[in-house]
Amino acid sequence: MENTMKFEKVSFCKRVKSMLKVDLRRMFKSKLFYILIACALVMPILMTVMMSMMDGQESVNQQTGEITIMEGPENAWQNIGTLPGGEAMGGNEVFMMCNINMAFMGVAVFVCLFVSDDFRSGYSKNLFTVRTKRGEYVLSKIVCGFITGALMLIVYFVGSMLGGAISGLSFDLHGLNAWNIVMCMLSKILLMPVFVSIFTLISIAAKQKAWLSICGSLGGGMLLFMTVSLITPLDSTPVNAILCLAGGLLFAIGLGFFSRAVLRKTALV
Repeated sequence: MENTMKFEKVSFCKRVKSMLKVDLRRMFKSKLFYILIACALVMPILMTVMMSMMDGQESVNQQTGEITIMEGPENAWQNIGTLPGGEAMGGNEVFMMCNINMAFMGVAVFVCLFVSDDFRSGYSKNLFTVRTKRGEYVLSKIVCGFITGALMLIVYFVGSMLGGAISGLSFDLHGLNAWNIVMCMLSKILLMPVFVSIFTLISIAAKQKAWLSICGSLGGGMLLFMTVSLITPLDSTPVNAILCLAGGLLFAIGLGFFSRAVLRKTALV
């Protein structure tokens, strides 16, 4: 009897599942992951409380003698977005830039360090040799970045509400309702793959140079940062969520293929 050896072909889904298990295990054991989540929780609390404490304080310009009066936040929702008629609220200029949308920039640090660690340690070279292909690797990194970004957004929201409660701010929605808030948060979460895909591509191109990938990712992300508040306002509807979902999928697929091509065409060291 002739003995024959048969090698079972591993399907794409099984390869992705295997790669995700490895990356998710690494992610949840990473100190960086928990530091970023903690920062997303504490930052809005500290910022809201400190801005509220500074409300009404005066500062004098020594050269011109001009007196500036600090205005603190008036509404807890200013950490999430601009309410209808909220342009006249105190501290609005600060919260237009330093709000929940900073989570989109924060996840850049995670993605860049997460990817660069693979190339710096030589793990990626060994991985592509014996375990998985480039496409599965890119997909896994995008999924991990998306999960981290989504959790940062949710935790930042919780921190904003806690900061508003501690500071005694108003929770008046100015004519909006809970459905708008749910759609706003869902839209932001569904928009996250757009940024994560950009960060993943830049990180893969930079490989072990974490400083270069972080600088490139923050620079690239800032080009789209100002559009986040326009696409995901506080008065969001299902249309906003659908548009963010479509954009997230298009970027994840398009830049995912581009990232795979970069891995194939460049050295893994």
